[in-house]
Amino acid sequence: MEDQLHLFVAETSFYNRIVLGTFLPAKLWETWPHFVQTWLRNYIGGTLIYLVSGFLWCFYIYYLKRNVYVPKDAIPTTRAMCLQIYVAMKAMPWYTALPTLSEYMVENGWTRCYSSISDVGWPAYFVNLAVYLIFVEFGIYWMHRELHDIKPLYKYLHATHHIYNKQNTLSPFAGLAFHPLDGILQALPHVVALFLFRTHFLTHVLLLFIEAIWTANIHDCIDGKIWPVMGAAYHTIHHTTYRHNYGHYTVWMDWMFGTLCDPEESPKKVT
Repeated sequence: MEDQLHLFVAETSFYNRIVLGTFLPAKLWETWPHFVQTWLRNYIGGTLIYLVSGFLWCFYIYYLKRNVYVPKDAIPTTRAMCLQIYVAMKAMPWYTALPTLSEYMVENGWTRCYSSISDVGWPAYFVNLAVYLIFVEFGIYWMHRELHDIKPLYKYLHATHHIYNKQNTLSPFAGLAFHPLDGILQALPHVVALFLFRTHFLTHVLLLFIEAIWTANIHDCIDGKIWPVMGAAYHTIHHTTYRHNYGHYTVWMDWMFGTLCDPEESPKKVT
C-alpha cells in the first residue's frame, strides 16, 4: 500500500514538473508545498484548455465557417463572449481546487484509485471505466436537475449560467461560465466515484479536464446529430426551456427520468 501511495505522489510530481517547468522558472516554484504546486499546475492546465479550445472553436465556427454552422445573426457578440470568459476565469481558481483535492485524497490512500492499468488488467479497466462513466452521468444529471428544482440553488448559483438563454448569447466560452460552487457541484460526481469504484488515476484526471472541452462543445448550438450523445442541439433546448435535457454526455438519463426533449420536436409540446 505504501509503495502504491509513493507511485501516486511520484506521478503527480512528474505532471507538476512538466507543466510548471514549461511556464515558470524552477526557482520560483520548486520550494512550494506539493499541494500548492498541484493546484497551480491544474490552474494553468485548466486555463489553457478553456481558452485555447474556446478560441480555436469560435474561430472555426464563427469565422472560417461563417454562416455554415451558425447563421450570422445568431453569432454572439464579442462583448458577450468576453463576459463569459470573465465569469469563467473568476471561477477557475475554485474549479481547479477540486482536482487538486481529489489528487490529495488519492495520494493519501483514501480512494480506490490505482496507478497502472497493469494492476487490474485491460478487461477490468474497461469495466470499471464504464461503471465510473455511468455513475458520473447519473450523478451529474441529478445534480444539474436539483440546481434547477431547488429554488435557492437556482437563484444564487445556477442562474448565473442561465443568463445565456438564446442562440446568440451561447458560445463555447459559456461552457464554464458558472458560479464557482455550481461548477464544483456538477463536477463532484467525478470525485465521489473515486471512493466507490476502482479507478485509474490518470484516466480520472483526464476526464476532469475533458469536461472543459465537452462543455464548450455543447454550448456551440451546432446539432451534431450523433445519437445518443447529448449534443449542443439538446443542450440549447435546455437553455431555452430550463426543464429538459439535464444530461451530460448522453440522452439516456433524461429518457429514463422523463425530461428528454428531442431537437426535432417543439419544446412547447413537451410536458
